[in-house]
Amino acid sequence: MKILSAEFIGSCARPEQFPDTGLPEVAFIGRSNVGKSSLINSLLQRKGLAKVSRTPGKTRLINFFLAVSDDPGLERFVAVDLPGYGYAKASKELRAGWEPLIGRYLDGSEQLRAVVVLAESRVLSELDQEAIAWLLDGGRSPIVAATKVDKLKMGERVRALRRLRDGLGLAEGDEFIPFSSVTGEGRNRLWTVLKERLRA
Repeated sequence: MKILSAEFIGSCARPEQFPDTGLPEVAFIGRSNVGKSSLINSLLQRKGLAKVSRTPGKTRLINFFLAVSDDPGLERFVAVDLPGYGYAKASKELRAGWEPLIGRYLDGSEQLRAVVVLAESRVLSELDQEAIAWLLDGGRSPIVAATKVDKLKMGERVRALRRLRDGLGLAEGDEFIPFSSVTGEGRNRLWTVLKERLRA
């Protein structure tokens, strides 16, 4: 699939600001600095669309992007960049700082078709476990992208990915995609899964 154009729609700090485009949406969540902006830029084939930052917790707003593709039946859709939750120090802070805005979006968006959870391939985080459990409790089946796999040595790759998958509590049939924004690994596979859900 080729992305013909991608543009920033706007940032939202309150639910009443969420755009009503009527288009299918895919949301991206993950800890701060997990590679979320890089993955979005890679998928949408635009280098500077989603701003990449080395500062944890930089994205505190929900950012919406309109994408136009050459794929029949999926000519237009919206990519949603949710705030990173890695700056939260504990689950209580995660709920207090993350759930009000993010929860309203995830629970209230009628157009949301897919949620991609980014988890760094070398790190098993309790926050990622909580986020996935929270989505499952809300009836959302997440697609997990194991980011930065290019940083894994070949000898440790299989073991690291198995440890991450098992640690996140994923079942055999759950979507788990090794991904690298540097090499492009996982991009086509992720699009295959996303296209199915966005068309649903």
